[in-house]
Amino acid sequence: MGKFVCQGAMMQCTFGMTPAPLAVIDPMRPKLSSSLPVANIMDFVPMTNIPSFGMCQSMSNPSVASATAAALGVLTPMPCIPVTASPWSPGGQLKVCNFPVLLDNCKCMCTWGGQISFTFPGNALPTTEAK
Repeated sequence: MGKFVCQGAMMQCTFGMTPAPLAVIDPMRPKLSSSLPVANIMDFVPMTNIPSFGMCQSMSNPSVASATAAALGVLTPMPCIPVTASPWSPGGQLKVCNFPVLLDNCKCMCTWGGQISFTFPGNALPTTEAK
């Protein structure tokens, strides 16, 4: 059973060096009993919903590849600027503002190859949905 994701959920990218909180900025979102807005799969906008994960270590990221080449092949992390081009997947069966609810088992891919996942959903309320 997955858990609903809401404002303040913590995420990690496989190529990022620090965790980051999800931002749910729509004031019209339904709230959990804790008064936290519930997220949906469309909360994937870089630097709006998904902030930086500190430093990026992906060689697919042009700035990392360039810095690593300049350092004669020594991996040189560069500032993370997420590039997420598609919604979270798979999403739950329930709808929040006409889109599937975001559950803690959903993933989002960065163009640079990183997989973003949740380390904490921001609440402790389980859904009634199966994983």
